[in-house]
Amino acid sequence: MSQLLHVDSSLGTESVSRRLSAHFAGEWRNNHPGAGYAYRDVAARPVPHITEPVHQALIHPDTDHGQSEQERELTAAITREVLDASVIVLGVPMHNFTIPSALKAWLDRIVHPAHMAVPSPLAGKKVVVVLTRGGSYAPGTPREAFDYQQTYLKAILEAIGLGEDLTFVTAELTMAAIAPQMAEFRPLADASLANAYDALAKLAQ
Repeated sequence: MSQLLHVDSSLGTESVSRRLSAHFAGEWRNNHPGAGYAYRDVAARPVPHITEPVHQALIHPDTDHGQSEQERELTAAITREVLDASVIVLGVPMHNFTIPSALKAWLDRIVHPAHMAVPSPLAGKKVVVVLTRGGSYAPGTPREAFDYQQTYLKAILEAIGLGEDLTFVTAELTMAAIAPQMAEFRPLADASLANAYDALAKLAQ
C-alpha cells in the first residue's frame, strides 16, 4: 500500500512552507484514497540532537553503547517512518542560508552507513522537497552562492538513497508580503508561490 510521510520543520504555524507541504499532502491523499499517511512536525515536537553513543550504536547496532531505550526507540521510529513511506514530502524554510536545525536533527537519525550502502534500503521512494526563502537565491541572482539549503539537502538525500526520484519545489521572496522594503518584489513573489502550488499539484498525481 502507498504511504505518504509528511514532515514539517518551520517554526511558524502559518508559514508558507507549511501551507505548501499541506497542499501537496492534501492533493496526494485525494488522488490516493485509502493510502497510508504519517505526519511528523519536527518544529513542534523537536527531535533531540543525536548523541555520540547513539551514533556509534547506529554503526554497530549489536553493541551496547549505553544509549537509553528512549533514544533507541526514537531512532527506530523515525527510520521506520521513512522505510514505510513510498512518497515523502518535506516542508523546509531557509534559516540563515540553510535548513532549520530541527530538520538536521531529524536527518541525523537516518543518515548512517547502513543507509549509504548500494543499493540503499531507503531507495525507490519519491521525494518532494518544498523550499521557501524570504529572498531570492535563484541562478544569476547576487545571493545564488549563499544557497546552502537545496545544495545540502540534495547531497545528503542522494547519499542515503533518496535521490533517485527527488524534486525540489521553491517559493522565493516570501518576505515581500510583509516587508515594506520588499514591496516592489510582490508580483514576483506571488508568481513564485503560484508556480509552487501548480507544481505540487502535478507532483501529487
